Amino acid sequence: MSTDERRISLRVKVPPEDGTAVVEMTGPAVPENGLQAFGDWVLAALEQHADGAAEAARLMIAALRERDWDGDDVLADQFDALLGSSAMPDLRPLPVDLDELAGILEGDPMYGGGRVDLATGEVWPAPAVDYAREIGQEDEDESDDPDKWLWVHCGGSRDGYRDMELFIGTVRDLGRADRLEIAISGRGAFRRFKDVLARWPGELDRWYAFSAERQRGRARAWLADAGYYVRKGLPPS
Repeated sequence: MSTDERRISLRVKVPPEDGTAVVEMTGPAVPENGLQAFGDWVLAALEQHADGAAEAARLMIAALRERDWDGDDVLADQFDALLGSSAMPDLRPLPVDLDELAGILEGDPMYGGGRVDLATGEVWPAPAVDYAREIGQEDEDESDDPDKWLWVHCGGSRDGYRDMELFIGTVRDLGRADRLEIAISGRGAFRRFKDVLARWPGELDRWYAFSAERQRGRARAWLADAGYYVRKGLPPS
């Protein structure tokens, strides 16, 4: 049975202590299935020695290596290390929400960027940082303390535009693909792209999954470059 045909089923403990969550994923090599998001479940399952976790991790490694999007190698390396196949990457754990991190990495450059609390993993968008200073909640020295904060600079929309181009390449209907190609030409590309996609709800849902997956992977890669890896006390919902 190929990787695309496998069904992964895990039992991961969640509060209350006597409860478990059954997590299933079909076709782990399919981009929209969220290898990055599902990977955090599998990491948690491995740390808990959950039934089926090692087999799930091996499938994830194969799917991540094959797909090879940004951040896939980071996640695959972490799986390899937990399975004992290689040394653990020289990174420090940080309980950060990758979706929130992606939001300030790839938001509007005028308002994007921010910081991450190195103790709690809390993501602070730039306006929240400015407000904390404005009301005197913290002084400038505290705001700039590198032992407390990991600063995040907004990279703008270039990667997001590339995501649209790549997504169009996955649209099987040539007429739809052609309309989308026209939509991303010139200013206002993101708005027009979503307006056109809204005509086909199934494709719009697929785009949201595709985009979120790629953003999450880039956030994971950025975090690794900064010297950290994602570790959550609990898997994501």
